[in-house]
Amino acid sequence: MTRLRLAFMGSPAFAVPALQALHDAGHAIAAVYSQPPRPAGRGRSVTPCPVHAAALALGLPVRTPARLRTDAAEHAGFAALNLDVAVVAAYGLILPAAMLDAPHRGCLNIHASLLPRWRGAAPIQAAVLAGDAETGITIMQMDPGLDTGAMLLQDRVPIGPRTTAADLHDKLAAMGAGLILQTLQNSPAAVPQPSNGVTYAAKLTRDSGRLDWTQPAVQLDRQVRGLTPWPGTWAMLGPEVLKVLRAEPVIGIGPPGTVLDGGLLVACGEGALRLLRVQRAGRAPMDAEALLRGFAIPPGTLLG
Repeated sequence: MTRLRLAFMGSPAFAVPALQALHDAGHAIAAVYSQPPRPAGRGRSVTPCPVHAAALALGLPVRTPARLRTDAAEHAGFAALNLDVAVVAAYGLILPAAMLDAPHRGCLNIHASLLPRWRGAAPIQAAVLAGDAETGITIMQMDPGLDTGAMLLQDRVPIGPRTTAADLHDKLAAMGAGLILQTLQNSPAAVPQPSNGVTYAAKLTRDSGRLDWTQPAVQLDRQVRGLTPWPGTWAMLGPEVLKVLRAEPVIGIGPPGTVLDGGLLVACGEGALRLLRVQRAGRAPMDAEALLRGFAIPPGTLLG
């Protein structure tokens, strides 16, 4: 296998398998770039992101610039690494042209969709939310556009009726690690993305997870499967936020948002959603039947 001098640029857990695979394959990783450490957890202690932590465990040098676009010193430092290639996976910062052009083979992105479908920041969640039958990984030659570069390699994975974003995350992370090794070894020909079929994954916020009971149950089911664990799905139970961690669409009729039975079956705009696992504010997650043994939510209760 050809050994290359490279930089790895990534931040979340999705990118860690690729970093590990590149290291295990013997590539010379001159630097790892990740988002700066930030407060996390209940104690809000400053914590490195998953890629940062993984790089330190591997003994790799880590750089955590807060911004890149206009920082000439960062551009010069990146160029001074004299890289064959840079590998990018969910890094979180936009690379300026000065950095895209610095490595001899440019910058390659591990993107978690079948481009040109679901360009943007949350492609895994977008595929589940849309009810797509499949998704996958695209290894892309980066250019200044938003996920518009030529494609080098793709592989696919089906999305079943109960597949969650968490399921896909782990499968695609492993798939991306394998595909980037193949790409670096075999240098496949670049194929421009087709101009048709372009879609964009909207940026997710906490409000993306609020359940709108006027929507069909099948859509709310996709929302729960697509947005758990992050940003999470939720509804209002009186003044309290009730997180919905697992659910399934079933037959049911009633005013949207109304609890229809003693087992947390909630009427939707079309059909009903059976809540299977939930979490009250400040409490541990639990199955709905366990919650109902100690906390009454009688039929006729309205969820907002």
